Amino acid sequence: MHDQDDIKAEEREGFRTIILAAGKGKRMKSDLAKVLHPVCGVPMLTYSVAAARAAGARKIVVVIGHQAARIRELFDKDELIFVEQRALLGTGHAVLQAEEAFKGYTGAVVILCGDVPLIRPETVRALYDRHRSDDAALTVLTTIPTEPAGYGRLVKAKDGRVLKIVEDKDATPDEKRIREINTGIYCVESPFLFDAVSSLGNRNAQGEYYLTDIVEIASKKGLRVTSILADDPEEVMGINTCEELEKACRRREEWGRK
Repeated sequence: MHDQDDIKAEEREGFRTIILAAGKGKRMKSDLAKVLHPVCGVPMLTYSVAAARAAGARKIVVVIGHQAARIRELFDKDELIFVEQRALLGTGHAVLQAEEAFKGYTGAVVILCGDVPLIRPETVRALYDRHRSDDAALTVLTTIPTEPAGYGRLVKAKDGRVLKIVEDKDATPDEKRIREINTGIYCVESPFLFDAVSSLGNRNAQGEYYLTDIVEIASKKGLRVTSILADDPEEVMGINTCEELEKACRRREEWGRK
């Protein structure tokens, strides 16, 4: 009975988190799993875990794949729950691997990326608070970068409701003109989340199960889908290259000097 009491308290007061950390990071030109590349001397995954915890996450589930054993070993004292994505079939498939860890839980799930080392706890908390105040099924953290090419675009109705996210490779010329992009960070009601990711298809340019497709699923079901803007695009920047890694290190060092 104790577990059920814990779940009820969580649903009233807080959220749980999934951190996606299974990728290899081919563009890093290294055998090291992407989330283990150091930012200011510690693996970049450290920052997503710390941001989730400081924002109020009651339970953190990390989806791992490439070099799973090494990640487990390095983070074994952090009270994390690890689940493995054995075949890297996309972000939607990655989230589905965490379903068992959320059995019986009907509250909010914040989904973070393990390769976004500049994310601040205040931003994670603002995402969750907006989700709660809007009474949404799904809330997307967005930003407006200088150059949106290559990112998934947010397609909205005239009243501001989010209709869908279109990946750059699948976007029409009109959709490519949209400047507001998806950061890959969300807050989602748990029952809807796992129902949606279990129904995803992979008919897209990548042949993957996109987590982004759950936005359109929610919209078509008439559920409330909302968004919140991160003012600083760098804070929500995913690390894909050695140059971006160096940039994140410099930014963290600047914060440390302030």
